[in-house]
Amino acid sequence: MNDDARLATDMGEVGFVIIGRNEGFRLATCIDSVLKATSLAVYVDSGSHDGSSDLAHNRGLPVVDLDPALPFTAARARNAGAAWMTERHPHLQYLHFIDGDCELIPGWLDRALEAMRAESDLASVCGRRRERSPDASPYNQLCDQEWNTPVGIAATSGGDALFRVKPFIEVDGFSEDLIAGEEPDLCHRIRLNGWRIRRIDRDMTVHDAAMTEFRQWWQRSRRSGYATAEAYSRRGEHNPQLGRQVASNLLWALPVFWPFWPLLWLRVYFRGGALQASFITLGKLPHLQGQIDYWRRRRRLIEYK
Repeated sequence: MNDDARLATDMGEVGFVIIGRNEGFRLATCIDSVLKATSLAVYVDSGSHDGSSDLAHNRGLPVVDLDPALPFTAARARNAGAAWMTERHPHLQYLHFIDGDCELIPGWLDRALEAMRAESDLASVCGRRRERSPDASPYNQLCDQEWNTPVGIAATSGGDALFRVKPFIEVDGFSEDLIAGEEPDLCHRIRLNGWRIRRIDRDMTVHDAAMTEFRQWWQRSRRSGYATAEAYSRRGEHNPQLGRQVASNLLWALPVFWPFWPLLWLRVYFRGGALQASFITLGKLPHLQGQIDYWRRRRRLIEYK
């Protein structure tokens, strides 16, 4: 860590919010990586039954256990951590969110702070999230490809990102009722206030999807379909692409269109290769299932681990 980043953490300018739910050894890896960068961190637990809260306590972190009487969402957990941080550290300038199944890359915080300080209108900075074991399964490999987003001004960040406190508070943080897709929703509202999001060319975190079974991929794709349908209902007028995604999932998933799947496969193949072509084509089915879940208002967590 360079002198500027160390000074920022020592002076309480940057606070980390770690969230988790039954992450086990992955949470230990996450916490240890954050504590190498700063001691200013809080862990928020969403009803874990694997001793995650005790693990965080034993590593010296304050822990916020969410009330199980309300639905668990990543958005709710991040907001709870942000509230804990800003209440106790009123001069905090930056919040860094990180999921409990991720490991912070050494040196990332330095680069993120440099980017923030170079552009006063940046609300958030994110980098390259990499999959821990992309060769372990095709599903992990798909995740690794998904994380490789374009460098530059972006529409959204992911679950791991550095945020400026001011724009985050201006929009009241994450929408806690979203069971998925909370980051694009937050960044959309932030951008409407004139702020920008930047993705920089720097490794940020290592993510451990641990997807080895087809059913896990199906559930994750189903959750994505749910998020797309809800995003369209909330901000479709600002983003016509969301409407096209919803319509595409609906049409290609209908049995009458199945004979034309080879055409869709070929179209995707020439852009992203055989793996993406195969799973994007097949993914129309779980995506539609997720959309139907949303239309039926089946609002509950869709977990794949």
